[in-house]
Amino acid sequence: MVHGYVALVLHAHLPFVRHPESDYVLEEEWLFEAITETYIPLLHVFQGLKRDGIDFKMTMSMTPPLVSMLVDPLLQQRYDEHLAKLEELVEKEIEYNQHNGHIRYLAEYYAEELNKIRHTWEDYDGDLVKAFKEYLDSNNLEIITCGATHGYLPLMKTYPQAVWAQLKVACDHYEEHFGRQPKGIWLPECAYYEGVERMIADAGLRYCLTDGHGILYARPRPRFGTYAPIFTETGVAVFGRDHESSQQVWSSQVGYPGDPVYREFYKDLGWEAEYEYIKPYIMPNGQRKNTGIKYHKITSRDAGLSDKSLYDPYWAKEKAAEHAANFMYNREKQVEHLSHLIGRPPIVVSPYDAELFGHWWYEGPWFIDYLFRKSWYDQDIYQMTHLADYLRTNQTQQVCRPSQSSWGYKGFHEYWLNETNAWVYPHLHKAAERMIELSYLEPADELELRALNQAARELLLAQSSDWAFIMRTGTMVPYAVRRTRSHLIRLNKIYDDLKIGKVDSGWLDKVEMIDNIFPNIDYRVYRPL
Repeated sequence: MVHGYVALVLHAHLPFVRHPESDYVLEEEWLFEAITETYIPLLHVFQGLKRDGIDFKMTMSMTPPLVSMLVDPLLQQRYDEHLAKLEELVEKEIEYNQHNGHIRYLAEYYAEELNKIRHTWEDYDGDLVKAFKEYLDSNNLEIITCGATHGYLPLMKTYPQAVWAQLKVACDHYEEHFGRQPKGIWLPECAYYEGVERMIADAGLRYCLTDGHGILYARPRPRFGTYAPIFTETGVAVFGRDHESSQQVWSSQVGYPGDPVYREFYKDLGWEAEYEYIKPYIMPNGQRKNTGIKYHKITSRDAGLSDKSLYDPYWAKEKAAEHAANFMYNREKQVEHLSHLIGRPPIVVSPYDAELFGHWWYEGPWFIDYLFRKSWYDQDIYQMTHLADYLRTNQTQQVCRPSQSSWGYKGFHEYWLNETNAWVYPHLHKAAERMIELSYLEPADELELRALNQAARELLLAQSSDWAFIMRTGTMVPYAVRRTRSHLIRLNKIYDDLKIGKVDSGWLDKVEMIDNIFPNIDYRVYRPL
């Protein structure tokens, strides 16, 4: 008998960024970087664990926008070209640095890593959803869904139909791509409001995740805190984030990713190489950008970017193993203590953004690999589990009503509703009203049906919490504003055209080509519940 459980949960999400109308848009590289640095390295971890007979268990959300981009032929082709450019640059770096021993060593290391990525990419014909589905089918990976476009649900609750559309469209999309209904949902930004669990249950979902204080302040107070899920009155289970294990990875002060041995994210060849040399590998307009080729380590918290020492992946991998051992040791002690304290096996739920592992923290996939291996071989206190397996074997829990919460700054909604982005919400509310009104229409012909479905897509895309988040962070703000406005403008044009019974077919063709997410959407999803 184990003393308890540890559930690693990764949230794999990117906003829907696809621009067939342009030859180059920098924001598309968010996806390309994540494929190279996070998604394929995670697949390499899974492949190695399976090869070595380790029956690992992990939960991972794959949001509908991410899945849609991963299966999109245009973006697959553009990623292939992006990867080829990166391979070319690394080969050029090996030649250029033939007399600089350490830099050449790093360039050769990157060439080897990119070669592995190329092989995996080609093995799956560019379809990484198919690759992840293999581990869903083997029950090693529990893939869960999210809101259709990561809409921030508590700020939509005035219009329940809008919340329902985020849930229902997501579940239908999941079934199309994974061949089954999802069991669980990562609530966008872990944001919960009282009553949403009824719609979660109606969508056929068994469980969701929220932040720890969503459980801790539930009514009545849960006997076991965040160390057991609670059941809502609808039967939906709610798992809460464990603060202690999250802080060990997330914290900018004490988190593992800040170790001096690890790779420095902010010092990149794209900004440092001689301009004419790097020009073919930066933006077409000549502006510099990150290439992903980084030669330096963090060195120290106080070191400026010009004072960084050269990176060595050998020692970084050793440090990742050390940190995995430390994480395992802390979970052993935590689980052992909690099992005595609460008189039952606790579950420690450790959720993170997937892109932390590999993209922001380059060594993150190594950490995950070592954690699963060490947990399998070196301890018998806890069992690594995924959330669906846990619920199958722990079918009785306390019934409570969770508290309104999110995992954002201060734990509630202000990161997505503040002076930088508040202007968005009156427009989103008006758009939701219009979409609900359109849902009553019966189309006169195929063109009107297409227009109604496109209106639903545009509202969903406008509702993405990513745009409000970017406005608050202050990075890439013009892009986020432009995306919000363009989707609202398109929805309003469709509304006006349908009202006068004259749909602009040429314009609709173009918009359908650009915003092609959810090809099987049914606008009637917005009809009153």
